[in-house]
Amino acid sequence: MARTARTACVEEAPASPILCDDPQVAPILVPVEREHGRRSPARGIPQRAARWLPALVLGLLALVLWEALSRSGTVSSFLLPAPGDVAETFARALRSGLLWRYARVTLVESLAGFALGTAVALPTGYAIARSRLLSRALEPYLAASQALPAIALAPLLVIWLGYGLRAVAVLCALIVFFPMVVNTALGLRTLDPEPVDAARVDGADRWSLLWHIELPLALPSILAGMRTGLTLSITGAVVGEFVLGDRGLGGLLIIARGNFDTPLVFATLLMLVVLAAAMYGIARLVERWLSYVEE
Repeated sequence: MARTARTACVEEAPASPILCDDPQVAPILVPVEREHGRRSPARGIPQRAARWLPALVLGLLALVLWEALSRSGTVSSFLLPAPGDVAETFARALRSGLLWRYARVTLVESLAGFALGTAVALPTGYAIARSRLLSRALEPYLAASQALPAIALAPLLVIWLGYGLRAVAVLCALIVFFPMVVNTALGLRTLDPEPVDAARVDGADRWSLLWHIELPLALPSILAGMRTGLTLSITGAVVGEFVLGDRGLGGLLIIARGNFDTPLVFATLLMLVVLAAAMYGIARLVERWLSYVEE
C-alpha cells in the first residue's frame, strides 16, 4: 500500500507536488521538482548562437555583395578592393610586422590618453555629483565643450606641447573625458538613499562612505562610462595621429593614401576595428569580474 502511494505521489509531483503530504514520500518530490525546473546548460548554447545569427547573416550578405560589386567591375577595384584582396593585404601586413609596429604606437597613445582622461574625469564627476555649487559652475562649460571639436584644439596643443606622445595623449583624453564624467556623476546621483543614510547613522565618515557604499553602488555606471571611453580612446589616438604626428595607425593611413594603396587603407581600418573590439571586450571582462567580486 505504501508502495502504491509512493508511486502515485511521484507521478503527480511535477503537476501538483502539494497533493502528496506523506513525510516518507516528500524527500522523493524534491529531486523530481528540482530536476523538472533545472535549466540544462546545453540548451543555453543554441540560444546564444541564435542571438548572434542575424548579425552573422547580415555580415555575410554584405561581404557577398561587396565581393560581387568589386569582381564584376561595377565599382572600380581602386575605389573598392575585393574583400579577398583586403584579407590578403591584412595577412601580409601582419606577417611582415607592419601593422603590429604601427598598432603598438596607437595602443600606447590611446591607453595614455585614457589614463589621463580617467584621472581627471572620475574626481570631476564625483565633485559635480556631490556639490551643487560645482555642478552649477561646471556643467554649462562641460556641455558647451562638446560643441567644440577636439581636433580644432590640435593647433593649440602643437604650440603648447609640440608633436609626439604628449600632445596625442592630451587630445585623446579630451575625447574620452566627457562620457566618463557624465556616467560617474549620473551613477552617484541616482544612488539608493537608504544604504547611504544608514551608513551615516552608523557614523561612517566621507571616505568610508565613498569606498564602502557609494563606489560599489555606482560602479556599474562608472564602468560603463570607462568602457565607452576606452573604446573612444582608439578614435582619439587616430585623430591625434592625423594632426599631431605621422606615427601609429593614423600615420599608416596617411602613408597608404599617399601611395594610393586602397587595400592597405582597408587593412589598416580593419586593424583599428580589431583593436577597438579587443579593448571593448577586455573592458566587459573586467566589468563582469568586478561585479562578481562585489557579489
